[in-house]
Amino acid sequence: MERRRVAVTGIGVIASCGLGAEAFWRGLHEPPAPGELLRIHEFDPAPYFDNPKEVRRADRFEQFALAAAHEALGHAGLPSVDPLRVATLVGTGIGGLATIEEQSAVCRDRGPRRVSPFLIPMVMGNAPAAAISMRYGFQGPCESLATACATGTHAITNAARLIADGRCDAAIAGSTEAAMTDTAVAGFRNMTALTSSGRSCPFDAARDGFVMSEGAAVLVLEAWDDAVARGATVLAEILGGASSADAHHITAPAPEGRGAISCMQLAMADAGLTPGDIAHINAHGTSTPRNDEAEALAVAALFGTPGPPITSIKGVTGHALGAAGAIEAVAAVLAMQHRSLPPTLGTTAMDPDLPALDLVLDARPWTPGPTLSNSFGFGGHNGTLVLGPA
Repeated sequence: MERRRVAVTGIGVIASCGLGAEAFWRGLHEPPAPGELLRIHEFDPAPYFDNPKEVRRADRFEQFALAAAHEALGHAGLPSVDPLRVATLVGTGIGGLATIEEQSAVCRDRGPRRVSPFLIPMVMGNAPAAAISMRYGFQGPCESLATACATGTHAITNAARLIADGRCDAAIAGSTEAAMTDTAVAGFRNMTALTSSGRSCPFDAARDGFVMSEGAAVLVLEAWDDAVARGATVLAEILGGASSADAHHITAPAPEGRGAISCMQLAMADAGLTPGDIAHINAHGTSTPRNDEAEALAVAALFGTPGPPITSIKGVTGHALGAAGAIEAVAAVLAMQHRSLPPTLGTTAMDPDLPALDLVLDARPWTPGPTLSNSFGFGGHNGTLVLGPA
């Protein structure tokens, strides 16, 4: 069967630089306050639940996902469709860590009988996907991925394939993360992954680690012909995607970006594109020395220098771990809508020891074209999503 085209008709985002797509886009152009953490302080989960009791029984990572899904579905205006043909693929890198730590303290200090009976459904990684499917009645494949920082990119890619292959007509796809507990922060800090300067500066010579953040993003995907037939506003197209493994190290990328190279090659092949077709690369760009080096070498190996314009929004958003790929997919869609590339804030210049790529340091007018959105996670998980303008 011929592969169906896949349209993006809705987006929703909860990020440290803005709640909702409009505020998020504005926030991508404003430098954040310095520090090693970017918490979302103004988020109120109450509007996305029926009562306060439901809020208390949902971990923050689930709350974020429901909020992002609410915006995305409202944006898409998805009509009544066969619920068996709507997929829900929403992943997380870590899951309900805050609830685990809170209830562990309850067990230790007050005894096992005082542990919440809702502990397990609150911490399980599939809780957000399950909550979205139940709230909206979607009965198609309901799955949760956990591939570290590549989770969101993999979720969107896999959801698009369900539509392209004819299994589903629509999908809710994305990822969520809320793991900024004292223990998690200490763990990242002690492994020297976090910045000591309080600054995220992807690909800069001064980069020394990432700024940790939280958030969620969800995309509504539909079969292209169905979306056009109902008069939906098509925001972008999912052209393809790929996944690969470094098979190298639990945290460090493969030398010279070998895994990233293969993943981008596979993604372009899946989309029927060549390096010369790519108009923009949304880099994983975490601001860690080895990650940025590997990704820069991989981009240069495939595209030469300067290559297509490359951006990293993590100078503003920080690194939202499992949510990062979905948040960045939303940024790529918005760049197409606004015909502009957001700046790589925090970075003053490309590290001279890296290949001389066309790193976007200031917001730039742009003619939308095929975009690669990269995500490379701990464990050697590589993901590349290919988006095209509507």
